[in-house]
Amino acid sequence: MNLVRTAMLIALMTALFMGVGYLIGGAGGMTIAFFIAAAMNLFSYWNSDKMVLRMHHAVEVDQRTAPEFYRIVADLAQNAGLPMPKVYVIRNAQPNAFATGRNPQNAAVAASTGLLEALTDEEVAAVMAHELAHVQNRDTLIMTITATLAGAISMLGNFAFFFGGNRNNNNPLGFIGVLVAMLVAPFAAMLVQMTISRTREYAADRRGAEICGNPLWLASALRKIARGAGRIVNEDAERNPATAHMFIINPLNGQRMDSLFSTHPATENRIAALEAMVEEFAPARPQPSGPGPWGRDGTVSKGPWS
Repeated sequence: MNLVRTAMLIALMTALFMGVGYLIGGAGGMTIAFFIAAAMNLFSYWNSDKMVLRMHHAVEVDQRTAPEFYRIVADLAQNAGLPMPKVYVIRNAQPNAFATGRNPQNAAVAASTGLLEALTDEEVAAVMAHELAHVQNRDTLIMTITATLAGAISMLGNFAFFFGGNRNNNNPLGFIGVLVAMLVAPFAAMLVQMTISRTREYAADRRGAEICGNPLWLASALRKIARGAGRIVNEDAERNPATAHMFIINPLNGQRMDSLFSTHPATENRIAALEAMVEEFAPARPQPSGPGPWGRDGTVSKGPWS
């Protein structure tokens, strides 16, 4: 299903670019727009994950630079039967995390320094299990490509303004092209975001609870992340609102139109669903007699970002 949605998304973006290209430059403009869209789609498929990580200044870590965090991800990947993803840390005070990559063999997970400092090992494990669930469910391909293409579509208005609004342009449809790009493109970006179903978060929450073994760990983590996200501004996310749907909790502050990019269900509803899962997990859930299984003292060992 995600592959079908990805194909539909790419087709929508190509058609949009070609339509605006035609309104700006006629048949020639449509041809140019087609090649631009084709190149962008190809580039996005292979490189959108790297672009998103770069947007958020993520730094790759390993067993040497972040031993506890890396071990948590490695243990969870083994539990889920997934290849070991690349592990990144985002130097950002807002607690949050996301996953990216076109398939499980080329996946990456990223957590902010704010998340690693604010959450216990169990809560970090639950968050990363949620992100690995996105990888396993193959949500990351459409999530990552959407982030890249929705960002590109927001630049379409500028393209139309400079080329369609040129006074020397004799094409009578140029002005219409400008209006289409300036008025329709933002709505198209929101429609693209809506291709990301909100139900994917509930599915990832459930599968994440199965991977880490305790739904209450994720419920507790979501409470802390939601509080932190509402209090701490994520500047990188505000500059790139089209990536908001990738995070476990909406990273935008909601003070601007950027809040329209959110495709997350209400955090309270997600927590309620996780708490309702406790009974079915009770027989298999570990019953710790001391510190949790993910760390000796219940906190994530600090890395070089401290």
